[in-house]
This record gives sequence, C-alpha cells and structure tokens, in this order.
Amino acid sequence: MDLLFKAVTIVDSSSSLDGQTVDILLKDGRIQQIASGIEDENAQIVSERGLHCSLGWFDLSAFTGEPGFENRETLENFTKAAAFGGFTEVACLPNLEPIIQTRSAIEYFKHKSSYGPVKLHAIAAITHNLDGKDLSEVLDLKAAGAIAFSEGADSLQAEDTVLKALEYLKLFGGVLINRPENKKIANGGHMHEGTTSTRLGLKGIPSLAEEVQVARDLQLLQYTDGRLHLSQLSTAAGVKAVRKAKQHGLNVTCDVAAHQCAFTDQMVQPFDTNYKVSPPFRGEEDRQAILEGLQDGTIDTLVSGHTPWNEEAKELEFDLAEAGIIGLQTAYSVANETLASHLSSKALIEKLTVGSRNIVGLPLPSLTEGAPANLTFFHPTKTWIFDEKLNASAAKNTPFFGRELTGCVFGTYVNGQFTSNPAYQN
Repeated sequence: MDLLFKAVTIVDSSSSLDGQTVDILLKDGRIQQIASGIEDENAQIVSERGLHCSLGWFDLSAFTGEPGFENRETLENFTKAAAFGGFTEVACLPNLEPIIQTRSAIEYFKHKSSYGPVKLHAIAAITHNLDGKDLSEVLDLKAAGAIAFSEGADSLQAEDTVLKALEYLKLFGGVLINRPENKKIANGGHMHEGTTSTRLGLKGIPSLAEEVQVARDLQLLQYTDGRLHLSQLSTAAGVKAVRKAKQHGLNVTCDVAAHQCAFTDQMVQPFDTNYKVSPPFRGEEDRQAILEGLQDGTIDTLVSGHTPWNEEAKELEFDLAEAGIIGLQTAYSVANETLASHLSSKALIEKLTVGSRNIVGLPLPSLTEGAPANLTFFHPTKTWIFDEKLNASAAKNTPFFGRELTGCVFGTYVNGQFTSNPAYQN
C-alpha cells in the first residue's frame, strides 16, 4: 500500500530537513518523495495535525519470551507491542530456550524479522549456557550476525570472566553488555534498601550492589582497553562513575530503563508486585542523577527493559514474585513525560535512534528519497491512557495501567509494512 503522509514535522538532526514540515510519500518499502504539496492519486493519504516523523526507534534491551518461554510472551505479541510503542528494531536478550549461543539461534531471529513489523537483532550469550564461566564461540556468533554479547538478564559475577570477555571481544571490536549487580551484596533483596523497605519490612538491595560492580567493570575496562556497555543503571554513584570514565577516555556507554525515570522506592505501592523491578526503583537522589545523566550525555540511550511475566509469577507475595515489568508500549511516553524538564523532544528521539544504534555499531536508517523506509510517526504532546484493552503484550505486569501519558506513537513503517497504533485513535 502506498502511503502519503501530509504535513509531518521531521525530527532528524542528521538531515537538512530537520524541523521542517513536509509531505512524505512511501512506496514499495521505500521513501519515494519528500517535499511540500505532494499529490498521488494512488496513495492513501494520512493527514494528522501535529504529527512528527523520525528514523525508526531502536530498543537495546528486551526479553522476547519466544523461543522457549511462550507462556510469558510470543513473538507475535512481542513485535506488535514493540511496533505500537514506536520501535522498528529491537535487540533480543539471549536468555531464551534454546539460548542464543549458536548460528541457528541467531538465524531464527533473522528469519522472523525479515518480513515482520519489527526487525529483531540477536544479543548472543557471552558464556556457554550462560553459566558465567567459559566463553561462548564468540567469533562464530559475530560472523552469524550477533550485534553484541551479554549474560542477558543476569550480571557476570566472576572478574576473570569479564576480563577474558573484554580481551577476546577486543579482537574484532565487539561489545560486552553487562548488568551491574553484585549478587552477594544484593543477597536476594526485593526492593531498594532504604527507609521504605524498612517500613514495609522487605529485604532491601543496597545501592552498593550496583556501585561495586560498576567500579569493578570500569577498572577491568581500563586495563583491557576494550568495549563495555553497562545496561540499566539505577544509582547516582553508578552514573557518576560512568561520567568520570568517559572523561578519562574509556570506551564505555550505558543505558537506563525508561521506567527508572518515573518512580522512586517511596512511590512503590505497598506490596504491589507491578512495582517490583530489577534493578529496583531507587531514591529521589538517584532518579535526579539519572535525569542529569541523560541531559549531559553520560547516559547514551533509554531502553524498554521489557520483561513479561505470566500471572502465576506476579500474583504472589512481594518477596516471592518475579521482578520486571512490560515496557515496550510505554517507554517513549514515560520518558517523554518525565524528562520534559531535562531533554527536548528532539534530544530524546536522538537517544532512541542514533544513541542506541551507535552503541552496537548498527548503521543508521536514512530519511532521504530512495532509501528503505524505517520510520516512526508520533505526536509528542498527545495524551493517552494505557489499559488492558490497548495492551498488545501477552503479559499484564505493569504499573502504568490507567495512567494518562503524554506523547503517543501514531505508527511505524519498516519492511514495507505500516503498523498503526490503536492507542492513537482511542
């Protein structure tokens, strides 16, 4: 289907059209024409006041569920939720069944994304069977198309493994993605250690669990001169350490989950497991440090941190429930709303497009005539309410149901497909 978008505002700092309001004609999966006053009698006209267009958004950290955990999420649900959330590309964590540690596992995602509404990229396991010990066949996995290497939802605990990984990946410029949490210090905690955890009688996870691991990984990075990405920072000290490392020239990047911008431990509804996440919501000082880190460029991008769980895993006592929330459909809106005083809409989109792709060295799509269309259409000031009816995920674990959010995705265009977001018309 040919589509003609009328009077959309371009948001792309790399384009000479940035900030201009133009028409965009899409044909056969490509950008046929960008100009004012385009006419095409064969195209379906899309005219929506206030609509913006950017390069397609890329999410660097999400759990797909499939293969192996379809009871939590299927790829059909996952890709639909991602597209509704404005993401045209998503990096998939390796902790699946089978684990992403073979060529065939990577080919699975390539095949699935060659024709679907979202392009899927594989983050391969850095250790065999994600055991945290022996390195996987990283050269073969890189050749097969892995965009980065990680222990997935877990953190590499052994210093010698991190050291070997950084040195080995350095041979071909590979990126190690690590979640900074010392499990011994975290010691099975359920929320941030502070006055709120004490008041609720819940075992806390001290900020030190992250801070120690960040400091260790940065020290090993300095020794190896490798390439490290720290995923889902949550503490002020963690942000400060990365800022200092960047100033000293270390090749480090980092991200935070969008929901970390929205809540603190004091906002956690008592014993509501939808607020149980990993890393946990921290204090207000930590949240402000995250906002400042995003503003000054210390934090390179935001991620959805999408972690679907079925009801059996969440409808339990707080200390027994699994940690994590679904975030694909709400990540942009939550970030757009909570970062308004620190980031312009343009700067936020820059992180979701350029910032996220630069981390793993993916080529940027092009918003030029003749280029394959990889685009996200959105309205930065439109409000909407996320509820179960609009939820595309197979899971329901989110604290955002019923909450009015600012900034709404209109739709995405990739692989020659336009996917409209039903929340926009709701």
